[in-house]
Amino acid sequence: MKSLPKEYYQQLEEIQAVDFVVYELVLYLDTHPNDSQAIQQYNQYAQYSKQLKTQFEALFGPLQFGTAVKNKQEWEWSTQPWPWQV
Repeated sequence: MKSLPKEYYQQLEEIQAVDFVVYELVLYLDTHPNDSQAIQQYNQYAQYSKQLKTQFEALFGPLQFGTAVKNKQEWEWSTQPWPWQV
């Protein structure tokens, strides 16, 4: 397996942290559905998560299946490290 650059781990960690915030806001909003400030925070972090994932995938390939394939010559999903390899 090839060595992954330091940026790979840094960006992946930031994605995980932001997705944790999104998930926590979802849980909160399940019990506080009328909290407009929490809804605003959710929308902000959900958009930021999407942006981070787009940047990551442009550099390192898909994070999950269902992502559009950019390289039409190679199935990128099979060339990326598996979660237990990171």
